[in-house]
Amino acid sequence: MLIREYRIVLPLTVDEYQVGQLYSVAEASKLETGGGEGIEVLVNEPFEDEATGRKGQYTHKVWHLSQKVPAFIRLLAPAGALELHEKAWNAYPYCKTVMTNEYMKDKFSIVLETMHLADAGTTENALNLEGSALAKREVSIVDIAVDPVHPKDYKADEDPTLVKSEKTGRGPLAPGWISTSEPVMCAYKVVSAEFKWFGLQSRVEAFIQRTNAYLLNRFHRQVCLHFAGPFPCGNCRAPC
Repeated sequence: MLIREYRIVLPLTVDEYQVGQLYSVAEASKLETGGGEGIEVLVNEPFEDEATGRKGQYTHKVWHLSQKVPAFIRLLAPAGALELHEKAWNAYPYCKTVMTNEYMKDKFSIVLETMHLADAGTTENALNLEGSALAKREVSIVDIAVDPVHPKDYKADEDPTLVKSEKTGRGPLAPGWISTSEPVMCAYKVVSAEFKWFGLQSRVEAFIQRTNAYLLNRFHRQVCLHFAGPFPCGNCRAPC
């Protein structure tokens, strides 16, 4: 199992990020579900964890990936192999997501735990990892102003070094912005990837982590520039 902790620092408040994240996830879901393919929501309901006292929203989604792969793979793939089950507990500022595949059962999982704090990525163990998990953890700083995106994904109006956010009035981000930004917050994301398949385990787990780092960078560039508050309407959960 590979365990990485990604620290994504943003020029936002923790409250602004919460609204921006919800809106961005909703937008991404709408794009993915076009044409009947994409995300199927099985459960969406409140939850309460008696052990921790956390309350929030629980969702169980199925990601249908058959239209994301070549046709010959769809013909060869066993039933359930091209579906990912996502179970998520959103008790902001803490969130947990578990991804599994029914075909691979306990041989595959991606567990993502997140804590959002009002600092610049300086908390040493924000998710309170212990034992082997803490020993295996590798920390990576995701800098939305420095880390590159693929040319096919690049948009000038999502480049934090070029654009000033209309909603926050902040930006563009200059070199060294993390140490000078006010406000500032960090999304601490611990990703545990496990792929128990002889001969492929290390390569696939490394690929999962590389993909996660890239997607986190791209997603948070969008959150920062387009979907974050402030939102003057106190009951509104979307940009005005």
